[in-house]
Amino acid sequence: MATTATYASPPAEKTWQDHLLLNAFYPPLSQDTVRRSPMRELVSTVLSHRTTHADEEMAYDRMLEAFGDWAGVMEAPTAELAHAIRTTRWPDTQAPRIQEILRRIRAERGEFTLDFLEDWSTERGMQWLNDMPGIGLKTASLVLLFNFRKPVLPIDTHVHRIAQRVGMIGPKASADKAHQVLLEQLPKDSLVLLNFHKHNYWHGQRVCLYSKPDCPRCPLKIFCNYYLEHHGPATPEAIAATPAKWDTAWGALPH
Repeated sequence: MATTATYASPPAEKTWQDHLLLNAFYPPLSQDTVRRSPMRELVSTVLSHRTTHADEEMAYDRMLEAFGDWAGVMEAPTAELAHAIRTTRWPDTQAPRIQEILRRIRAERGEFTLDFLEDWSTERGMQWLNDMPGIGLKTASLVLLFNFRKPVLPIDTHVHRIAQRVGMIGPKASADKAHQVLLEQLPKDSLVLLNFHKHNYWHGQRVCLYSKPDCPRCPLKIFCNYYLEHHGPATPEAIAATPAKWDTAWGALPH
């Protein structure tokens, strides 16, 4: 559990040590890790906003069951699409957004595909995706990183919370600002960025919770500002008691 970072370390040092410690704590991911197809990644991430993964999956499945394919979703009565995705947080907002996204993709590409992003620069791909209704930095980054191995970093609420608590970013830095700051602190290596994102996402879901974070289990306590503020400097006993890696007995990791 050795680390060069301390509570007073600069943010960039904490960011790199966070990556190294969580890369040992959680299962490391390979470059070939792909969660879903590009189109599904895009639409599912739109559905996932402020929605649980289970409800997002239910909405996606109901949508395709009801309308068959992307053409059917695009041409469906918007009210019926909203009903199909009713387990999401804002179905009446997301339904017309999804249809407009599908219309733009087919109008520009002639089919429902994002495969062309493989050959585009990261900057061009980000701009194109961000021009879509309801697509922000997080969604665009997820698609480009997971599906096309572009050197971008998705910042969701869990990654953002941990970065603020540890001291990788300022306490008032927005999620959009965190995209820029953290990306500048890490190598432009898609595998590093993939693992940094997923490991901090898992950590926020299972250890560094919004309320009642499980600080005794956390390997970041040795340089985390939140731990210092709430518990004082980590004692040798607390450090020695920190688990070295994630134990599956604690529960399955999120998707």
